[in-house]
Amino acid sequence: MLPLSLLKTAQGHPMLIELKNGETYNGHLVSCDTWMNIHLREVICTSKDGDRFWRMAECYIRGNTIKYLRVPDEVIDKVQQENFTRKDRRELSGRGRGRGRGSVDTEGGRGRGRGRGRGGGGGRGGGGG
Repeated sequence: MLPLSLLKTAQGHPMLIELKNGETYNGHLVSCDTWMNIHLREVICTSKDGDRFWRMAECYIRGNTIKYLRVPDEVIDKVQQENFTRKDRRELSGRGRGRGRGSVDTEGGRGRGRGRGRGGGGGRGGGGG
């Protein structure tokens, strides 16, 4: 499970965020980006000591200040279920592995696209036809 897929699924759900400085933010996740910057609504901020509280309509938290996130179990279950269904679809799709060069060429088993020119002449300046 990737952290960003978890956050994308958690949009609209309540979550707790603790920052590196010890402050905690409880609110509903509005959005997040690839740097894990987070936008919350209906936020209650708690000081490091836990003795002061602030209520804010919304706030923006920079991703590199986050120590940890706590999301509801239902969100984690939902992400695991989505990953499981994706894996099932991938197994049923019948795609092969790698780029797949196609069938083997008739010229001694060598693949196409080797060297310059059109003909079978090798070496420098041979031209080959």
